[in-house]
Formats: sequence, C-alpha cells, structure tokens
Amino acid sequence: MIDTISNYEKLYFEENSAASERLLLCKERLELILKETTVSETYRDYFIKTAKFLKYLFELNEDISSKKYFQHNLEELQNINKKLYEDICGENYQNSYANPKTAVKILGREYGSLLSFLYADIRGIIPDVFENRKEFICIYTELFIEIYNLFEQDENPSRKAIFDTLYWFNSDYSDLITEERTASLYSPDRDFMKKIIEQCDLSDLSYLYLSGEYVGQNQLSMARYLNNLDKDKIKLMADTITNGFREGFVLTNKDLSKKKYYHIEYLTGFEILVKKIIENLREIGLEALIYRNSTLSLTGRRSASKRGYYGDFANNQFEYDHKDDMSLYFDKPFMERKLGVLKASYEKYREFASLYAGPIVIETFGEKPFNPEIKEESLNYPLDKQSLKVEFNNKSMQLLNNYVKSSERSFSIISFPVAQIGENFDEIFDEIIKINTLDSSVYRPIHEKLIDVLNTAKYAHITGMNNNKTDLKVSLFQVNDTQKEENFENCLADVNIPLGEVFTSPVLEGTNGILNVSNVYLDGLLYKDLTIEFKDGMIVDYNCSNFNTEEENKKYIKDNILFQRETLPMGEFAIGTNTLAYVVSKKYNIENILPILIAEKTGPHFAVGDTCYSLCEDIEVHNPNGKEIVAKDNEITSKYRKTDMSKAYFNCHTDITIPYNELGKISAIDNNNNETLIIKDGKFVLEGCEKLNEVFDQL
Repeated sequence: MIDTISNYEKLYFEENSAASERLLLCKERLELILKETTVSETYRDYFIKTAKFLKYLFELNEDISSKKYFQHNLEELQNINKKLYEDICGENYQNSYANPKTAVKILGREYGSLLSFLYADIRGIIPDVFENRKEFICIYTELFIEIYNLFEQDENPSRKAIFDTLYWFNSDYSDLITEERTASLYSPDRDFMKKIIEQCDLSDLSYLYLSGEYVGQNQLSMARYLNNLDKDKIKLMADTITNGFREGFVLTNKDLSKKKYYHIEYLTGFEILVKKIIENLREIGLEALIYRNSTLSLTGRRSASKRGYYGDFANNQFEYDHKDDMSLYFDKPFMERKLGVLKASYEKYREFASLYAGPIVIETFGEKPFNPEIKEESLNYPLDKQSLKVEFNNKSMQLLNNYVKSSERSFSIISFPVAQIGENFDEIFDEIIKINTLDSSVYRPIHEKLIDVLNTAKYAHITGMNNNKTDLKVSLFQVNDTQKEENFENCLADVNIPLGEVFTSPVLEGTNGILNVSNVYLDGLLYKDLTIEFKDGMIVDYNCSNFNTEEENKKYIKDNILFQRETLPMGEFAIGTNTLAYVVSKKYNIENILPILIAEKTGPHFAVGDTCYSLCEDIEVHNPNGKEIVAKDNEITSKYRKTDMSKAYFNCHTDITIPYNELGKISAIDNNNNETLIIKDGKFVLEGCEKLNEVFDQL
C-alpha cells in the first residue's frame, strides 16, 4: 500500500506541532479517566466507553503517523475498520450511546441527547485520524474531557453548563473547522483521496481501507466487479460522464476553458471508474478535487443524501438520528458568526473557487430500503429555529454564488446499482449501462413532437389510475413565436444522465390539484402514498402513510421535502420518455428503488423547490433544433431574483415521479380548450411517439 499521509504531514505540520503537547496531555487524561471512579456510576459507563474509543483513535493515528498501519494485510485492515464502526452497526446500535433513544434511557432526559450528540461528533473525527489532522483530534478530545470534568466536579451538573460548553466550543472553533472544510472543497493541495486513486494498485482491495470510511459489502463487491469488468465498458461509462459534463457547458454557452477544477462525488468502491474520469478530463486541462462527505455537525453532517466521497452506510438510522445535530447550538448569533467565517474562508480560497467548473456525481441505488424511525430524543429544529435555518441556507447559498458563480458552472450526474440490489446485480448493471448510453438521435425527434404540442398549450392535465389519486393541472408558459422559441427543454443525456425527458418551469398561477404516488424514494428515504396538494403552484397540504399518526407523517415530509419551510412552489414539470428504464425496472422488480435520476424519466415528474434554471435565468439556452428555451422563470423568481435573492430561491429541488403504470393520462389543452392526448393508460398516444411503446412488449 502507498503512504497516504506524507503530503498531509507537510500540510498540517505547524498545526500538528502546535497541538503535540496538548495531545500528550489528552492521552494521559484519557488513561486516568479509564481508571477513575470520580464520576457518578450512572454516567461512568458512557465516559469510559467514549474514552476507550478516543484512546483507540489515538493509537490508530500513531500507527498511521509511524507508517505501521500501511503494513497491515487485508484481513487486519478489515478488523480495524470493523472495530471503528461496530458500535453503530446492526443490533449494536440499540445499545450504543450514539443512539439518542438509548442515551436518554440510560443517562436521563436531562443529559442523554447532549451526550449522544457529543459522542456522534467524536465519531466524526475518524477522517482526521486517517488524514493525520491532529489538531482536530485534540480539540474534540479536549471537549470530551471538559464535559467529563463537569460531571467530576458535580454529580449532577446543570444542563446549561453542558449546553454552554458544547455551544461555545462550536462557536469558537467554527472558523478553524469551516476554513478547513472550504479548503477541502476548493484547494488542490487537499488531495488525500485523489492520491489513493491514482497511486494505489486498485486490484488490491486493501486500498479501500486507507481513507477510514466504513467499508461494507457494497464497496467490496463494486471494487471487485469493476476490476473484472471489460475495460471498454469502463471507458464507455467514463466517456458518457465526461462528455455529458463538457456538453453541459456547450448547451448553456458557458466557457469551460476558463475553469481548472471540478468535484467527483461517489461511493468508495468506484475508484476504477473515477480514475478513468480523472484521466479523461485531464486531457482538456481539468483537475479533480475529491472531498470527503461531512461527518461533523458543524460542517453540516447529512443523513441519507451524502456529498463528496463517502463510505457505505454503517447505519442509516444513526445518520438520520443525527442529521439535525447543529440545531443544538444554532441560533442567530451563531448563524451570523458562521456566515462571517464562511465569507472569510471563501475569500481566502477565492482564486481556486473562481476556477471551479462544477461537480460530477456518481449516485448509487439498490441499497436495502430504509424507512427511518422518528425519535423524539433526537435533536431537531424547533419552529423558531426552522425559519432561521432557512434564512441561513439562503444566505449561505447567496454567499457561495458570489465566489462560485452558478452562471459559470455546470455538472454531470449518473447512477449505477450496487451489489445489494440482489442476485441479478451483473445483469442489472449491464442494463443500466445500456440505459445510460442510449442513442440521443433516436429520442431527439420524438421529444420535438412532444414539445411542438406543449408549445401551444395553456396547461397540461395529468390524472392517475390504478388507485393513484393524481388530478393536476399545470399551467404552461405562453410562447410568442413558436418558430423561434420553445417552453420545454429537450433533455438528451448531457448533464442529466440518462436521457429521456422534456421539462419546463411551470407558471404558478393556475397550477392546481393533487399529486399522488404510491411509493417513491427521495434522497434515500421511502415515502408511502405520498400526496401533495397545490394551489396556484404552491404546496398547501401534504401527507403520507409511513407512520401511525398524521402529525408524524407531516413532520417527515416537512423535514425532508420542504426542509422546514411552510410551503414550496412547483419548480419543474417534465414528461419522462425512457420507457426502457421503466421496463428494466419492472423486469427485475426494482421500480420502487430506482434513484430519482432514472425514475424521473419513467413517467411525468414534478419538482418542488427551485426551477432547473436557478440563478441562471439570464443565460440564453437553446434546444438542439436551435430554438430558444424561454420558460426559465416563474412568478417568484421573476419578481425577486434581481432585488431579493432570499425570496427568489429556496435552495432545494426534489423530483417526484408518477410511474407509467399509475398514469391515467397526460393531455395538452390549448387556448381554445382543444385537448391533445399525449399519454393514455400509461402508453404514448401522440403521433410520432409510438416508438416509445415498443419496449413495453417485453413485459
């Protein structure tokens, strides 16, 4: 194995040297804690177990620093990885202090959620152990010791004393941690994972254990599979992704030659594909920046939807339980400080940020379905903080756009199955490659037929069938000159892979009715019988049947689709045309676990949140036939985007698809109230679109 930390030893030399004496004191204190009985027996087990975990992290970091770690064989590395994560894996989580419910049960309501929060953040420094960022190991250990001292000084310290310690730690260190996070996003010297990809022998699966991410069967199986996959298929996959990325700049008239860096976001195990992507884009002068998914509350630890590179899910429920941990200390003073340090860190790395071209995202699907348990013991944003968090998200997005301009960047996104999808994994993977590489020349004229009809419509009418309760009218932008303009974009697998949709920004006024879907996965979360009601394009009601009470169901939707907002607009209406993807999903019985990236092409879909042209409305965009796309604004963006961006944008976009088998009809109604059927009973009936139905014969 390669030595992953030599470069980082130089990078963090001053910080690590400054922390060395404090680290020694921390280590000595941990040893004493393991022997002492000065804390009440009620809480002693928590502190001993957490101290043991920290002690193990210290020992592991010493092995990495001394290069001893790199001498381990595969089995030894697997045992180390298991030891790091076993506390939150499987049934172990039921007895772990990382579980807020368990922590509250054992430690009491007064302290349980706070100490569970602390343990979750301590687990978040595992990456720092592997990247040899000793200062971060030091400060979180000092925080643990400070909390321990409170319990040592007083058998039952006040909750306020514990809260204040946690609050001021996160406030005081927000500059250090935020700056390092920004550096990892935009600075090319943060190349930890990139070196692993480019310098390791990827046929030796030991490389998977160099980053410290949890390694599950999905990663091991994927790495083995890609090692044995025909090199031509690897090339085809990489070429599809990188060509799509470049095409995104061409279609939106953006100058890629001004850019130098881009992100690759993916589940570890895909390194062989990622390496080929790096090679492809290096040929045109672009270098990859590969950053890690956030693991700390202060940098926005995420739940099901991860960003950057990340390991397998050791426990989805752990991620969900701690997704809102920042709410503990999030208030207006903290928000203002956080925005200030964000601005300072962007300013420090502004040169690199200005050269950023956008992300390449490799999504996965097929993981075991996850339906979270909502726990009252978990930290969450109360009503007064929800609006504050929305304000922070909007302001931080605006701040980011000052340094990484949306009008100058693009993206490319694609999805592949993981082995957990089942025994037909090899066949499904091969089918997904075919879906991701469909010939756009076949779909272009079909899409143009659809757009020609929609171009003259004042609204589209969508209804469900087979117990689907959808009955929705979507108002459409009125085109003045159909010879030069169009209201739908012809999506042919550039940035958004696979191909297979035409989409628009709906007119909000007059967009009314019910959207319903029986089962859908959004950002890795399952929604059963999801129902959303719109009035003049805005959400006015919603529900699902995941939980026993309406209150729980509505909270689930508000937290994870509305992101604590009271309402959101319909930002997109699209008609999916990838009938092959639909047939494959039915053939292998995977329709309920398709990622939205593919699922949105298997029927009409409706996005809540921003439009697809967010922050780029003034950029002229044309369809392949040369006609300009004119439906980029809605009433909200057109009113506010040049005067008050916080009111114009919502910083979210969630697609919800009705599959063909639940689709009664889609029709276009023109200004004379003439109706033209596009889809009836799940089949395309518009003249010129019949070819899309041919694949249905395979069912």
